[in-house]
Amino acid sequence: MKTIATFGSLLLLSTALVAPAAVAQTATPTAAVVASSSTEGAADTAALDAEAPLDSAADAGGDAEAEIVITGRHIPDAIRATPEVVSVLSAGDIARTGEGDIAGALQRVTGLSVVGGRFVYVRGLGERYSLALLNGSPLPSPEPLRRVIPLDIFPTSMIAGSVVQKSYSANYPGEFGGGVINLTTIGAPEESFLEVGVGLGFDSETTGKLGYTYYGSDTDWTGFDDGTRDLPAGLQAAVDSNKLIVVGPNFSKADIQGFTASLVNAPTTLIQRNRNIPVNTSVSVSGGTSFDLGDTRLGLIASVGYGNSWQTKGGIQQVSGGVSQDTDGSAILRPDQDFRFLSTENRIVVNGLLGLGLEFGEHKLNWTNLYIRDTLKEARIQTGTDDINVGHDLLNIGNTAWFERQLIDTQLVGAFDFEPVTLDVRATYANSQRESPYERSISYRYNDEVQDFINDLRTNGQYARIAFSDLNDNVYAASADLGYAFPASTVKLSGGFAYYKNDRNSTRRDFRYTPLGALPLAVAQQRPDYLLSDFNVYAYDILLTDVSSAAGVAAYEADLEVLAGYAQAEAELVPHLRLTAGVRVEEGRQTVTPIDIFGLGGVDIQPSRIKKTYALPSATLTWNFAEDMQFRLHASKTIARPQFRELAPQQYLDTESDRTFFGNQFLTDSELLNAEARYEFYFGKDQRVSLAGFYKKIDKPIEAVAFEQGGSFFTTFANAPEATLLGAELEVQKYLPLEGFGDGNFWASRRLALIGNYTFTDSKIKVGPNDTTIPVGSGGVPVPASNLFVDGSRMTGQSKHIANIQVGLESTDRLSQQTLMLTYASRRVTNRGPSGQPDLIEEPGLRLDFVAREGITLFGADLELKFEARNLTGENYEEYQTLNTSRIDNNTYDLGRTFSLGLTMKL
Repeated sequence: MKTIATFGSLLLLSTALVAPAAVAQTATPTAAVVASSSTEGAADTAALDAEAPLDSAADAGGDAEAEIVITGRHIPDAIRATPEVVSVLSAGDIARTGEGDIAGALQRVTGLSVVGGRFVYVRGLGERYSLALLNGSPLPSPEPLRRVIPLDIFPTSMIAGSVVQKSYSANYPGEFGGGVINLTTIGAPEESFLEVGVGLGFDSETTGKLGYTYYGSDTDWTGFDDGTRDLPAGLQAAVDSNKLIVVGPNFSKADIQGFTASLVNAPTTLIQRNRNIPVNTSVSVSGGTSFDLGDTRLGLIASVGYGNSWQTKGGIQQVSGGVSQDTDGSAILRPDQDFRFLSTENRIVVNGLLGLGLEFGEHKLNWTNLYIRDTLKEARIQTGTDDINVGHDLLNIGNTAWFERQLIDTQLVGAFDFEPVTLDVRATYANSQRESPYERSISYRYNDEVQDFINDLRTNGQYARIAFSDLNDNVYAASADLGYAFPASTVKLSGGFAYYKNDRNSTRRDFRYTPLGALPLAVAQQRPDYLLSDFNVYAYDILLTDVSSAAGVAAYEADLEVLAGYAQAEAELVPHLRLTAGVRVEEGRQTVTPIDIFGLGGVDIQPSRIKKTYALPSATLTWNFAEDMQFRLHASKTIARPQFRELAPQQYLDTESDRTFFGNQFLTDSELLNAEARYEFYFGKDQRVSLAGFYKKIDKPIEAVAFEQGGSFFTTFANAPEATLLGAELEVQKYLPLEGFGDGNFWASRRLALIGNYTFTDSKIKVGPNDTTIPVGSGGVPVPASNLFVDGSRMTGQSKHIANIQVGLESTDRLSQQTLMLTYASRRVTNRGPSGQPDLIEEPGLRLDFVAREGITLFGADLELKFEARNLTGENYEEYQTLNTSRIDNNTYDLGRTFSLGLTMKL
């Protein structure tokens, strides 16, 4: 008997899009896919045609006993070829959204939502359950509150694509809750190119309107301070001495007066009105080339970008003092702190990328270097009452801040193909920093007697504070993946090891201006820069007082070291039934050591030490039960470790939420059991329907918990006993040709793009009568978990409903796209309510965006015009508590509609 087997064209998903060990060679032994990386028009996401399916046939004129079997299966979507559940965001998908950063683009992916415009939540799980990689390698975070990196710092111009894998496979790190987001930087091009882009943006709540600013330094517009905010040499030496800076045996009154007077005053203190906030601007330049050196091909790519944007927020900030009774006897909440605020943020982003690629034979080497600097300059004024600390007198509080976030990353990736053996190696070093010098807060209290606001720097509600904080974070990582595909077989074995080390040190020094005697009324009435002038410092003995120890520890060191190895097998058990299974053994050692740098005691500086070894199995069964259809079953075990900042007992003010956070050194790891069932139907090129159900059981999930102390509102963290999450996802992508819709050539090359997804997620925290947890302030002693958590309540950060709809008109032969995008996320809990109060709720709401892209040729140059209109529904930001008829607006402000126009020239 003669057998002839033919296979369709073979597609290997780019190793730039999927971690090398996760790339599937074929969907089945008789299946293949082809993908395209074209970035214009419909070709943005189109796949090239694979071989047409062939059925068995017999030669009627041949030997009757001879049997010719020709088998083929058309798999027109690259997503289907992977052994796991993934969502692919290609360069074309990113371009269609028109987003300037990758966080905005990712919110269009099924099951993903973006919180605060920066952190990606997968299937309603908080950012601690999401893992972000760059080219398969880990990154440090410049955020003090989080180990996960904020994805808004990655401009889309640097990203070639992204894969979101939602089912765990053993080749990925074990910290895998909702999913892993693997970003891929742009690589060396096949042909030389040069692109120059410029953009202008308008915000209806900001541009040309009233806002607040302060001078700072001459070079603030670049995102780099010119040295104005550097600590003066004398004060720097005092800080480095690790001694409490107060008058005493270590520092004299004259010393501290000198430190106080040496601080830059008016440029960092005085808030000024700006009645015409500028437009948003951006510029980018990128280019690349490739050339041959004998049998070796060398590629080079470089990109630089600059963006300067403004946002003014005006709204309400309230804090409830607890549950009280209304006149009818019903329970209500009353605001004990009630402020109206106006804040203007100037954000400057500078980025650069340099990449080198080397191809020789079947082998590839890539060296990628990335630099991102993200600076935020903020001026804020709040006016209102604080009944907890001050009473009913009106307060006026001014804040100025300068936050520098910086990421430097260098990666070396090698992919070697010694058929049937493959070897993929990766090594990376990354450093992130966050500095916040001259973080000022000045409060005036209204005095009825003088009919004016005064600040005597001594009385409740009358103060001037300044803080300096610095965070440095390093990541060292290396991994190797070895694969072997058995010849003439469907079996592929892979295995590897990974090493990861993340170390961090963080310091924060808080000071208060304190006069040794009472200030004259005329001085207390002075504006901030006069009040803190050198003359007053010496005339009225105004001294910096070190209050760092009052805010917890002033410094901490943290370290996480992970050593892992895995083994994985992929095989077709029977025709069209494929199993991918593996196990990862991962040992993690995590420490967070609070440092009582003053040696004063009185602060619980017990270090956190978590050392655990996990065996993390995973298995995915894929059944191609019909032409262009398949069904997946998945099960796995994963973990989630506490983030450094969640463990560190140090105060930190998050300017986005305007809330002070405080770590809990008694947190422990969370363990997850994951299960998923998924049906997929691929009915055409780039067209599909998928329906999935998923379940997660989380042991000891970490939840954000609010509490009040001394009249101040804080957020901390605690392990809940258990939580479950049950959900479903629906995704549809369909293209409709419009060639018969009307006369002329316009419609002949047009198609209608209909893309939509919906995710339903329901989570429940489970609290039994004997369950305990260890909260902040308990000294490590367990307390009943019911003190902090309510049985049956939802997990923090989890939206029950997430939906995205894209309706677009696009050309199939050139760049011409017009897309309407609707995004919805239902309300979610941001914090467990303090002292038995209701939880704090955030309501993202419904947003409508429109993006149009058009390619034209002018004077021999290719141009791309882009117009964006965002938040056309005028959705505002709302975080609140409700109880019966009462509502507390914890943080509510207007979000403007934004419009921008961009032009990119391709040379």
